[in-house]
Amino acid sequence: MATYDQLTEWAGPGHVTRAGQDVVADWRIPGFMKAQLVEVGIPAAPRLIERVVVQSEAEPVLLTSRGPLYRLTEQADPDDQAEQSSFGVEPETGTVYVALPDRKAWFANSGVGAWLDVLHHYGSRVTTSELLSEPDGPEEYLSEEEEERALAELNQLAEELRATDPEAFNGYEGFLWPGLLDRWLY
Repeated sequence: MATYDQLTEWAGPGHVTRAGQDVVADWRIPGFMKAQLVEVGIPAAPRLIERVVVQSEAEPVLLTSRGPLYRLTEQADPDDQAEQSSFGVEPETGTVYVALPDRKAWFANSGVGAWLDVLHHYGSRVTTSELLSEPDGPEEYLSEEEEERALAELNQLAEELRATDPEAFNGYEGFLWPGLLDRWLY
């Protein structure tokens, strides 16, 4: 499992936010997941998590098609600041979803620990890669060799994420990670 130190290694000091014990104490998620949010924290991740905004209310406030979720983050679309998405955790199960601006909830990860591990693989790879640092960058600027290297890096990242949380790759439509990784290909 990812640690606070591992996350800060790539996210940078001040870019990993630990939830307060008192903040998550009354959340209806498994206790070990509350501990992960408190001890490990949530990183700001390139093009994915802009702000960690852990709700303080005991009842979930993020309204989605799956029902209310406990809010963990907020991310504004760089092209349309009015379009916001948020990561949230489902009461009882601890499953993590990304809530899209239309309130649709896409499956992200099978639990808080898996989410943090996947974020660690994603963030450490993207922050150190010359080719993957901008998933929406124009491909016409890549040489054929760079394109092949980017594809190899992307395939390696996909395999790392799949190995970390296979449930996150049990489909495409309504699943965050396969769609996000495809952004580099098209």
